[in-house]
Parts: sequence; C-alpha cells; structure tokens
Amino acid sequence: MTGLLFLIPVALLLGLLGLAAFFWALRNGQFSDPEGDAARILSDDDDEPLEDRK
Repeated sequence: MTGLLFLIPVALLLGLLGLAAFFWALRNGQFSDPEGDAARILSDDDDEPLEDRK
C-alpha cells in the first residue's frame, strides 16, 4: 500500500512530462506537413530515364 503512495505521483509526473513534450513538439512544427513528407519519399529525383543510363 505504501508503494502506491510513491507510484501514483510518479505516474502522474511522467504523464505530465509526456504531455508537455507533445505540446512542445506541436509548437515547434514537428507535425506541420506529414502529407508532404509521405509524398516526397515516393518521388523520383533522377533526371534521366533508365534506358539512357548505359
């Protein structure tokens, strides 16, 4: 029972730290353009076609 007196405040503190980290990342633009990153990885940056590379 005395372990709960220690574990509950620790769990609440860790939850608040996680929430603060999420809001910090949100404010600093970490989630600003997820669709752009997903489309950028699929684009091909090569200028010349495959048959001209010999």
